[in-house]
Amino acid sequence: MQSWPGFSHWLTNAPVVTIAKIRGRARGIGNEFICACDMRFASSERARLCQIEVGFGLVPGGGGLEWLPRHVGRGRALEAVLSADDFDADTAERYGWVNRALPDTELDDYVDHLACRIATFDASAIATAKQLIGKAQPTPAKSELAESFGAIRALRRGEPAQRLAAELRERAGGSLAPAELDLPQLYGQ
Repeated sequence: MQSWPGFSHWLTNAPVVTIAKIRGRARGIGNEFICACDMRFASSERARLCQIEVGFGLVPGGGGLEWLPRHVGRGRALEAVLSADDFDADTAERYGWVNRALPDTELDDYVDHLACRIATFDASAIATAKQLIGKAQPTPAKSELAESFGAIRALRRGEPAQRLAAELRERAGGSLAPAELDLPQLYGQ
């Protein structure tokens, strides 16, 4: 985990195209991973995206505070981070969080076709296009990513986060693992 800020920065700035296909839940660092990818496509029926950390008394520490405002704007990023609630794929598409929400039966074919098409193009043209788009729409700096990563680590050790985690485990019957599918329902009542 110590290398996450550097990896996240590298993922976005690599000279290759990264495409996330979301068919399920992408919460916390999972969401931050997909946000660092160049493109994101989600199953309309099955995808759910969430920055869950505030519900645990924390802040996103893997890039959510940096990526979401760039993808969706300040107000919507605040809604996503501060609500700590699941967002469906159609809402995520309207917000700009994902490129497209597609019917689950079409997701694989669409993403595979796009990836194969891009793979036929000249690698230096792809890398140059990514670099120039990155200048027009800057990606988070390593120092920005490291700052939020440090914030979550500091908050996680604090009494409020420890107390809230214990309360959530109690509400979930002792373990959060079985409740993971509906975790946002356990907090913020």
